[in-house]
Amino acid sequence: MTTAPVAVQPIPRGTLAGRVGRRALDWVPALVVLVLVFLIWQESIAVFHIKKFLAPQPTAIASTFWTNRHELISAGWFTFQEALGGFAIGCGLALVVALVLARWRGVGRALMPYMIAANAIPIIAFAPIMNAWFDPFSKGSKMAIAAVLCFFPVLVNTLRGLTSVRPQSIELMRSYAAGELETFRRVRIPTALPFIFTSLKIATVLAMIGAIVGEYFGGAFTALGVLIDSRSTTFQFKEAWAGIGVACAYGIAFYLALALLERLTLRGVPSTDD
Repeated sequence: MTTAPVAVQPIPRGTLAGRVGRRALDWVPALVVLVLVFLIWQESIAVFHIKKFLAPQPTAIASTFWTNRHELISAGWFTFQEALGGFAIGCGLALVVALVLARWRGVGRALMPYMIAANAIPIIAFAPIMNAWFDPFSKGSKMAIAAVLCFFPVLVNTLRGLTSVRPQSIELMRSYAAGELETFRRVRIPTALPFIFTSLKIATVLAMIGAIVGEYFGGAFTALGVLIDSRSTTFQFKEAWAGIGVACAYGIAFYLALALLERLTLRGVPSTDD
């Protein structure tokens, strides 16, 4: 007795496995580009006779990282703590200020030009000042620099989200005799959430940049920025490049953590559920 062949049903697009599969396929082009960049980097140094102490090959950098992995990972964790502290301070303050400015629009219009002018100052100009205000060997000065970098993008994007509510929604809340607090909770803040998460993801990268730049002007010997600066000064470029790779890894992990939080929080929003 023969049995009929069983047809294999395709995985529906709406299932978890289908979404994971689509997300994996989305990463394929980026991974191909990354592999090509490393191959070109690896071979061009030999083809064009570039001095290896100036631009080491990726394989040499990877070998150096593995040899010094404990020191590099520990230094990266120290700097990541500074970036995380600055991120929390800068973003938290920006969210509070944005709520205040969205509630009292006249204050926002008066202060916004000065905030934009302050944001135009290069962060490298703040680093020596912050080190003078705080102990240069403590985490406080680096957190302050990271906080300044994170503050303005989060403030501007959050304020834009809070004030981008449709007038019909505000009128509907007023017809229900809802107060300002209830309007913010039910209309303005939910509308602003995509803007907020976009700015927070940008701030993750800026926080790492601020912490490392601050360490170039003085910091603990266990900090990643100090390690990169000292190794490049003594022409140990493989160690310096390995440190840069560790900084990238921590920054990417921070960004992906915020992206995952955004997906979990905005699960019902079509733009983040695809």
